[in-house]
Amino acid sequence: EMHGQKGRQVKRNGIMDALRIGASGMMAQQRNVEVVANNLANMNTTGFQRRRTEFHDLIYKNSARPDGFGSRAGEQVPGGVQSGKGVDMMSVYRVVEQGSLKQTDNAFDLAIQGKGYFQVQLPNGETAYTRDGTFQIDSAGQLVTQDGFQVLPGISVPVDAIDVTINGAGEVLVKQDGTSVPINVGAIQIAVFPNEGGLRAEGNNLFTETPASGAAAAVTPGQNGSGAVLQGFIETSNVNPVEEIAEMIRAQRAYDMNSKVIQTADQMMAPSNGR
Repeated sequence: EMHGQKGRQVKRNGIMDALRIGASGMMAQQRNVEVVANNLANMNTTGFQRRRTEFHDLIYKNSARPDGFGSRAGEQVPGGVQSGKGVDMMSVYRVVEQGSLKQTDNAFDLAIQGKGYFQVQLPNGETAYTRDGTFQIDSAGQLVTQDGFQVLPGISVPVDAIDVTINGAGEVLVKQDGTSVPINVGAIQIAVFPNEGGLRAEGNNLFTETPASGAAAAVTPGQNGSGAVLQGFIETSNVNPVEEIAEMIRAQRAYDMNSKVIQTADQMMAPSNGR
């Protein structure tokens, strides 16, 4: 009777492990679908970089047993069993490959062809970074983002400007009425990071520096490994809808299979006709 109770307890513990493992798998795939949904929602967001979910296996349970010996003399067979405890989400990282460049012919639409981020001053004085170069001029002639944040290092376009050219090095050349030679009113610098994947997303297409990203280095576009500035272009998101839908189907299938594990464990825990 004692052996029977012990056996039932071992079985019950194993089934409870299966329930927990199945539940961890369902939670992981739910988070996976959330990331895919966010990617699809931002398909048309300028400069958006898609996210990917990474998982890792959880701690293993060691079931010790003495080593055995094989039929050949002196051949030792290692004992013990390691059984897994499930899965957990390790990180959601950004895929930083460049999106396609789309021509708009708007003088203040800018794209970076290569690495780097535009620098933007937030209302609290901090600097944020973005790949979204859909800029405009405010009432004071300052180059600003769609939210009215100043683009650093601060570009002021005269109100009587009739033509504005921004070259690959970020120099802003303005032609005024009655003059034939354009004047240089400043140069846009872009920031590069030792690890751009470590930037913290703040929403509104903005990122901020973190210890993981390393300190920003402001450079002239096209130098120190940075990309050149293209006027009249914007960078579209790097989301591939076909890949995302395929990933969503894989996540759904995995979710269904983990659900089956929970159902099976539940059935195994049910009383079996009093036996």
